[in-house]
Amino acid sequence: MIKVNLLDSVTERASSAAVVEAKVANPAARFWMLGAAVGVLLGLAMVFDFYSAAASQKKANAELEKQEQIAQQMAAVNKEQADLEKKLKDIQSRIDVIKKLRSSQQGPVSLLSDLNSRLPRDPDFRLDTIEQKAGELTIEGQSPNEFSVTEFGRNLEFSDGLFQNVSLEAERKVVQIDKADYSPADGPIDEKFKPEVFTFKLKCRYGPSQTAADAKDDPAKKGNKK
Repeated sequence: MIKVNLLDSVTERASSAAVVEAKVANPAARFWMLGAAVGVLLGLAMVFDFYSAAASQKKANAELEKQEQIAQQMAAVNKEQADLEKKLKDIQSRIDVIKKLRSSQQGPVSLLSDLNSRLPRDPDFRLDTIEQKAGELTIEGQSPNEFSVTEFGRNLEFSDGLFQNVSLEAERKVVQIDKADYSPADGPIDEKFKPEVFTFKLKCRYGPSQTAADAKDDPAKKGNKK
């Protein structure tokens, strides 16, 4: 049969409680206990702050990477936009050059057409040479009628700026008859009759004036001019 000494157990518990009370009542023990509690709390606060700061830094790094990606995309878009604007500017410059060349284009077909429309109605009027150099046009020809030569020069001078700075030089010449080419069937030769011809050299600048070119490019302006 087991015997338990309850008096001893109660005595031991009482002594243990007394020891604890004595330690708590001791200022030094109380200081160390409070210090340990504060240390534990500080440790927990430092751990929480560390993990909180780490999480915030991770979130900030993720946001920074996102902003950097957006900045890179914006830089690429701005570069593409700048390249596109440069290409558009180059295209517009080429268009302007083409328009300028077309407005000042002086082809031989258009030149001959403009001259033909201003020839006098004289079947004996003839153009011998037409030469164009550095924008200057030189025309040489002849006609037995001086009035036809004058009329041709006047037609070019009053051409609404198509022919500019017109200068005309005419010279009267006597035509020499080559008797070797004479045939009796042509009739007798009158020695007193000496046929004359007027040779001329006309110089001018060929090309539409700026006003005419603008009116040609802009039908509205042309209509207003009329």
